[in-house]
Amino acid sequence: MVGGGWQDGLMATAYWQRVLAGGLAVPTDRPLVDLTAELATMLGSPDPAVRDGIACPAMATWIERGVYDDLISGLGDGMATGLGVGLGERDTDTVFRRSCSALLLGEVIGRDNAARLAPPAKVLEWADRIVTWYLRERDLRGYVPGRGRAHAVAHGADAIGVLARSPHVGTPELIVLLDVIADRVISADVVLHAGEPDRMAMAVMEVLRRDDVPLRVIEPWIARLAGSAGSTADVDPYLATANPQALLRALYLQVELAGDPPPVRADLLLVLVEALRATNSSTLAKPR
Repeated sequence: MVGGGWQDGLMATAYWQRVLAGGLAVPTDRPLVDLTAELATMLGSPDPAVRDGIACPAMATWIERGVYDDLISGLGDGMATGLGVGLGERDTDTVFRRSCSALLLGEVIGRDNAARLAPPAKVLEWADRIVTWYLRERDLRGYVPGRGRAHAVAHGADAIGVLARSPHVGTPELIVLLDVIADRVISADVVLHAGEPDRMAMAVMEVLRRDDVPLRVIEPWIARLAGSAGSTADVDPYLATANPQALLRALYLQVELAGDPPPVRADLLLVLVEALRATNSSTLAKPR
C-alpha cells in the first residue's frame, strides 16, 4: 500500500509536469472538476515542488485565462473552505492549504474584478471569510525549512489588496480592511521578517488609491500603529513594536516611491513622518 501510494504520487507529479511543459493548457483526458479537485488537494502538499511548482500556478493561470468563469462561485467557495483547514493549529503542515487558498481566493476575486462574474453578495461573503481567517490564523511562519514558503500573512495581505479593488467593496468595507491589517500586525507574536510588512503596505496602498477613506480616518489608524507598544513589564518592547514599525516604514516607502501614489500622498507623507519621528526620537529627531 505504501509503495502504491508512492508510485501514484510520482505518476500524478509526472502528469502535471507534462501539463506545465505544455503551457498549462487544460487537459482534455479528464473532467475539469476532477483536475481541480486534485489540484486543490495538492495545495496542501508539504512539498513546495508540488504546491508552489504545480498546483498554485496551474490554478492561478486557469483562473486568469477564464477557464473557471462559469464555475467561479463554486471555485471561490472551495478556496474559502480551504481557509478553515486546520485553522488554529501552529507549526503544522495545514498552513500550506490555508495560505494557498487565500492566495487563490484573491485570484478568484481579481478575476471577478476584471469580468464581473460573481454576485456582489458572494464577493462580500468571500471578503468576510478572508478577514475572519486572517485574524484567526496562528501560524505566522514565512518560510519553513524543507517545505518552502508558508506565508499566510503575506498571502492574506495580497488577498486584501485585491479585495480593495473590488467594485463591490465600499468605504465601510475599506475601513474594515485597514483595521484588519492593523489588528493582524499588532497581534502578531513573532517578528514578521519574510517581506510581510511590505505586502501589507501594498494592500494598504490599494485601499488608499480608491480615495474613499478620508484622511481623518487614516490619521488615527496610523496613530494606532505608532502607539501599539505594549506597556506590560514582562513583554519584550522590541517585539511589541517591531511589526507595526516595519509596516509604517514600508508604507512610507510605498507612498514616497510608488509610481501610482494615492491622491492623499502629500498629507499622508507628513502624517507618516511625524509618526515615525515620534516613535523613533533617538534616531529620527527633527533637524535643529
